[in-house]
This record gives sequence, structure tokens and C-alpha cells, in this order.
Amino acid sequence: MFILLLQTIWLFISELAGKDLDFSVIVKFLTFATPRLIPMVLPLTILLTAIMIFGNFAENYEFAAMKSSGISLQRAMRTLSVFIFFVGIGAFLFSNTVIPSSEKRFINLRKNIVKVKPAMVISPNQFNDLGDINIKVAEKFGKNDEFLKDIIIHKKAVRPGNFTVIKAIDGELKGSVNSDLITLILNDGNYYDEIQPNSPKKRNSLPFTKTNFKKYILNIDLSSLGNVDMDAQQYSKGFNMLNVNELNDEIDTLSIQINGEVNSLEEELNRRNGVNELNKNIKLDTVQKSSIDTLHIHDYFGTNEKMQIYKLAISNADGIVRKIQMTQRNLTNKKRFLNKYEMSLHDKFALGVSCILLFFVGAPLGAIIRKGGLGLPIVMGVVLFLTYHFIGIFAKNGAEEGGVPPFVGSWLATFIIFPLSIFLTYRATRDQGIFNLDTFIQPIRDFFVKRWSKSKK
Repeated sequence: MFILLLQTIWLFISELAGKDLDFSVIVKFLTFATPRLIPMVLPLTILLTAIMIFGNFAENYEFAAMKSSGISLQRAMRTLSVFIFFVGIGAFLFSNTVIPSSEKRFINLRKNIVKVKPAMVISPNQFNDLGDINIKVAEKFGKNDEFLKDIIIHKKAVRPGNFTVIKAIDGELKGSVNSDLITLILNDGNYYDEIQPNSPKKRNSLPFTKTNFKKYILNIDLSSLGNVDMDAQQYSKGFNMLNVNELNDEIDTLSIQINGEVNSLEEELNRRNGVNELNKNIKLDTVQKSSIDTLHIHDYFGTNEKMQIYKLAISNADGIVRKIQMTQRNLTNKKRFLNKYEMSLHDKFALGVSCILLFFVGAPLGAIIRKGGLGLPIVMGVVLFLTYHFIGIFAKNGAEEGGVPPFVGSWLATFIIFPLSIFLTYRATRDQGIFNLDTFIQPIRDFFVKRWSKSKK
């Protein structure tokens, strides 16, 4: 936990450094980040401790003493097996209650920390929400990064859309620590403002005004962001922020939306291409079959009419293709979200099962290798866990893109270690190694011995 918590600090160091945060806020940040590490820490801990403890028993011949007293390996593992079973149940309850709550607080705390010093939020080459504007800069330089280069600003308005755009070659950001205003001085730029006339005919001409300026001063009011409540909870719908019941409700909602969009698309396409009106008043049984195409456009229409028909057909086909592509993009994003919600639901159950199975991998493996301590057991445990972890990552990435079902993405790594746990437990209870090399070497040795004896005779 300590190692992964250090990794978390370095991962989010840019959000914590240089913002004059109280020590209590940093403690909250680390506290809320700790439960999200449990799904990785707990299985690894169980695997390593099982290998180390049972390897230490076997190395010191304590299992030999137990077996001489009539205590088998199954009996030695019985109490720990019951304990690990309750640990698995506790892991599920923890992932269903504590992790969603802490994840919700963690995400909201990160959003609130960003608002403490919004001037530091301006990241190059991307739009940044700053007060009543969206600003994008190509480069920041200067002692305090106060000088900006290649600035694009979209001013927010009551009506949705980007109707006011300001572009400048460079600029300077000025402000005071105790002030709620930030002054942005822009140099050598243009001010574009799109006009919305009342007449619909004039809107088609897309009128706008353009103003050139050598220097433009823009004051940004940040009073609404000055008093930031670090405990504010504005985000609560992430797939990691919900318990089992909430995930089921969200999955049902997304499934209904996806099915509704597919049905509405089908109905709209049938309406636009006239399938619903085709042969509406004709009984199909009374229509005579024809072996040739009886519709010849050139026999009924002139050149101009045929051109209009072809243009109309191309326009309709192009509109249908665009509608299908747009709906496909929307459905792809919604299906990706749906897969994440389904995987989050299965992960809560897979965590407890994986803890139990990794114990039945580590305990017999430690008894087989007969090495305890921090040497070989740590190496083998880390290799096994990384293999298990990487399989899970690859499966989840494939499930997120729709390559495999979300159920497989969450349970594939667990399904793989299940037969391994049975195999190792079976070999350990019968005092056998992982692989008996004599089984493979002896037939080869006998073959060469026979051939050598024949050639010698």
C-alpha cells in the first residue's frame, strides 16, 4: 500500500504542488485515494504472504513434523481457508460500499483543488474553462508562466454555441493573490462576433463582425471560484462511484437508451426511404413475378428530370449515410460506457473470488518450493501477480472496445488462475513438485539405453 500510495502522489503531484493547500486537504486527498488501491493491493498481499508463510513452514521442516503427527496439509490450511473466505466476503462488501464513496469524494476533491488557483489550470494546446471564457494557448513562458502565445478565446453566452471568438498573437496574465479578478492583456489580434438576425432569411448569409486590435484588456471575474468548498460533491455518476444496485439501475438506463436509439434510427430510415409506404395497398400474392427489370427511367423522363431524380437519390442516400454514421458514433460511445459499468459491476464480485483463489495458489506453491522469507517467494509472487494483472488489463481493454463481453473482461484472469489453484493444491497435498521431470526424461533415457545396448551387441 505504501509503494502504490507513493505512485499516486507522483501521479497527481501536478495537482497538489504550488497551490498553497492546507495539510488537512493533502491528508484528505491521500485518504480518499487509498481505498481505490485495495483491488490491487489485497490480492497481491494474500498471494505474497501465503507463499512466504507456507514456504517458511516447509523450509524449516515444520510440515514434516505436522505430517509425522498425523496433520495433513489440508488440515493445516483449514483455518486459514475459512479466514480467507471471510476476507473475500469482506472484500466484496468493501468494494461495494467504501470504494464507491471514497472514489466519489476523491474525484470531487480533485475538481475542487483545480478551482483554488484557476490561473494555473491553463494547460497548453487544449481548451481550459476559466470563468466565463474557454481559453487555449500554444505556449506558456516566463518566470511564473504569465506570458502566453497564440491565444484563442471562446466567450460564453446565454445561448449555446461559440458565437464570440478572440484570437491574439500573444498576451500576458496579470492578477493579485488577494483579488478575485484576473487581467488578461492581449496583443495584435482579432475579435469575431457572429450576429443572429431576427429574420430567418438573413441567418443563411451568416453575418458577423470583425475587429482588429493592437491591445485588448479582458477582465475575468473569479469571485464564484474564490470560495471553494473542498467537501462539495458535484460528480456522482462515474462507473467507479456506484454500488451494485446503482450500477444495475444505470446499466438498465443505458441499455434502454441504446435500444431506443437503434429503434428510432430504423424507423427514421424506413420513413425516409419509403419502405413503410412501399406496396402499402397491394397484396403481394396478386403481384405477378417478372424475370426482367421493368422499370426503365429513360423511357419515362427527360434529361433534366432524370438529373433531378439522380440528385435527389444521391442527396437522400448521403443523408441516410450521414445519419447512420452519426448514430453509430453515439452508440459506440454509449456502448463503451455501458461496458465500463458492466465491468465495474462484475469487478466487485471478482475481487473476493480472486482473493480466495490466489490464496490456494500461494499456499501450495510455498509448500512446494520450500523457500520462505523475502527472496524467491517475493519474485515468484510478483511474477504470478503481474501475469494475473496484465491478463486482466488486456481483457478489460478488449471488453471496453466491445471485442469480448464485459463478463469475460472482468473474470478472464480469475478463470485462468482457477485451474492453476486446483493443480497446485493437488500437487502439494501429495508431496509432488510442480513438474516431475522424470516423467519426461525417463522414456528418453530408456530409448537411448536400448539403442546403445543393441549397437554394442
